[in-house]
Amino acid sequence: MRQLGELEAEIMHRLWTWGRPATARDVLTDINKQRHLAYSTVKTVADILHRKGLLTRHKEGRAWVYTPTCTRQQYTASLMHEVLGGNPDPAGALASFVEQISPEEADALRSALRAAKRRSET
Repeated sequence: MRQLGELEAEIMHRLWTWGRPATARDVLTDINKQRHLAYSTVKTVADILHRKGLLTRHKEGRAWVYTPTCTRQQYTASLMHEVLGGNPDPAGALASFVEQISPEEADALRSALRAAKRRSET
């Protein structure tokens, strides 16, 4: 899974934040509060996200309603997994990552590792 482009990220951010399905018009209305975009631009990018498998869609009347296929956390984890998988020294990359994170992020990582260990033991 590759990193999202700027407008792709804006669309996904809104859908993840809202936690509900939305039309391209809904997304456009929100984006246009900050900058002006054409409906066709948002619609095209939403269709691209659908083709990439990041959004599902169904018709309601004449409009497509879009829903993310994964959570923001799942998407981020997929990117991290892909980057680590492409690194010849994943342990070194992880060690460098850990050196750069905050104490709060380190606590969250330790907690996630404990939870994963508990799940694998059951």
